[in-house]
Amino acid sequence: MTTRPRILVSLPVALPGDLRAELAARFDIVDLPCGSRPADALPADVRAGIQGQLITPHSRVDQDLMQSLPGLRVSSNCSVGYDNVDVAAANRHKVLICNTPNVLNGAVADVVVGLMLCLARNLVAGDAFVRSGAWTRGPFPLTHDIRGKTFGLLGMGRIGRVVARSVQAFDMKVTYHNRRRDDEAETLGLASYVDRDTLFREADVLCVLIPLNAETRHCVGAREFGMMKPTAYLINTARGAVLDEAALIDALRGGKIAGAGLDVMETEPLPADSPLCSLPNVVLQAHVGSATHETRRAMSELAVQNLIDALTGVRPTAMVNPELWD
Repeated sequence: MTTRPRILVSLPVALPGDLRAELAARFDIVDLPCGSRPADALPADVRAGIQGQLITPHSRVDQDLMQSLPGLRVSSNCSVGYDNVDVAAANRHKVLICNTPNVLNGAVADVVVGLMLCLARNLVAGDAFVRSGAWTRGPFPLTHDIRGKTFGLLGMGRIGRVVARSVQAFDMKVTYHNRRRDDEAETLGLASYVDRDTLFREADVLCVLIPLNAETRHCVGAREFGMMKPTAYLINTARGAVLDEAALIDALRGGKIAGAGLDVMETEPLPADSPLCSLPNVVLQAHVGSATHETRRAMSELAVQNLIDALTGVRPTAMVNPELWD
């Protein structure tokens, strides 16, 4: 009798029925509560037969995980970011890491634009102003235009290109800084390259879109906030820890920058007693950049297909360490 490959599924919400059926037609599925460690929740004989896993960034893929799953061949991340993965350890253990780029670019760009508008036009406070009845006692305070201002991108990848195209609809000048210049984006007129310090000094809106790794952790801190205009806004939809959150809070309290729009924080979920929750010049979202029905469906489809392809000998669409496949 042929033993079917066994896979681990660990997602915060249920996998759509048709996608689960696709997996069940090929593999034996082992469900694991999101964020749980296989070594703590599964017996050794079950873990030994697991060849693939479907997870989100809530699950760590590190040396301990791979030692507890000795037969693991592929880990499919339902996310474009993979800061939950120790890629060096994955390479040592010959574990292919897949992710879901591109399908969430537009959704994240929409949140960037939404945060920019909320900050510049003070839309969140405006809603509360009307609901509270304050409008009957006088007009809402004036806000600020964004048209003609400079939008700066720290990081010019797939999402950065979509953001650049989106904010150009507001007649904004777009600049960017990246480890490598994006000649194609420049040729297309999406953005102009500037050095890192110039980006922070000149941007009226500064959007952070860089991945989190050992080099980028807290790479935007007191020095960068000190260079920004006191009228500038900072937006982060990447990962919370790329910012020095304590320095950001100091900058917001001290008027070094005008405000911040954050979809990601160092601690998630953000506790209600965080200073960020009490600052009036901050707009907060619950890490919802990709959180639309359409985008999450597309991410799930790609993550499932990556897993199926990798375990059936077909080159997956998206791989973090493709050298293992090659």
